[in-house]
Amino acid sequence: MTNVIACIDGSSLSGCVISASVWATKQMEAPLTLLHSLEKDVVKTDDNLSGSIGLGSREHLLDELVALDEKRAKLALEHGTLMLNQAFEDAKAAGATQVDTLQRHGDLVENLLYLEKNTRLIVLGRIGTDHTMNAHTVGSHIERVARTCHRPLLIAVGDFTPPKNVMIAYDGREAADNAIDRIAKSPLLAGLPCHLVMAGDITSAKQAQLEQAKQRLQKEGFKVTASITPGNIYSVLTQYRKENHIELMAMGAYAHSKVRQFFVGSNTSKMIIESDIPLLILR
Repeated sequence: MTNVIACIDGSSLSGCVISASVWATKQMEAPLTLLHSLEKDVVKTDDNLSGSIGLGSREHLLDELVALDEKRAKLALEHGTLMLNQAFEDAKAAGATQVDTLQRHGDLVENLLYLEKNTRLIVLGRIGTDHTMNAHTVGSHIERVARTCHRPLLIAVGDFTPPKNVMIAYDGREAADNAIDRIAKSPLLAGLPCHLVMAGDITSAKQAQLEQAKQRLQKEGFKVTASITPGNIYSVLTQYRKENHIELMAMGAYAHSKVRQFFVGSNTSKMIIESDIPLLILR
């Protein structure tokens, strides 16, 4: 695993994605790859149109449709190249030293899976080109990326500045423990004061779990503030974030079949939608 992959799509958050990616590459001392995916639904005319064309005109109109598809594909390719060139210049100006650009045909998630063995971190915006009106809309790719890819995912939600602290949402489950282990061993969050936050009833079992997680982080040099607060996880995290001026949130994602529950109708989904700070999701 070597590269930080920044997903560039020309959305309003592309600049934020670049800023977050450059910060990550500096923290991890990793090369940066700027990825743009030419997805089929962007460059292809609706195939169903041919079914409504009369026999006499079909051949001529189909030829025109094919030519239109080819023109749209060429324009999409050129547009993507221009976006990547600009992103490259922006990344270099922001201080990235090792930057490459990559343009691939096909679905974004499939491309990320293809690149996964050489990927340390994926960075993308909360909204994509299909969601530009509402800053709190979750882009169509986020759930699929989190469900399918096995690399940490950094979600940019707005103007990005290097965070001065991080809050880890912890519930004592296996996914949360895995997230703690990955955070402890990764240079991405090294040096940041860490707030380890647990929600729910205060019990001796939860206190023991929280203390173990705290010690794992402290062992790797983290300065940790740990707390358990009664209430549901969404309310607790939201209030803690505001009161302590948290600038980055980290959480573990459910694996495999539970991911849809994790995103749809869950507290974590609410956090992704409503958060005004970047989020780090770990598998």
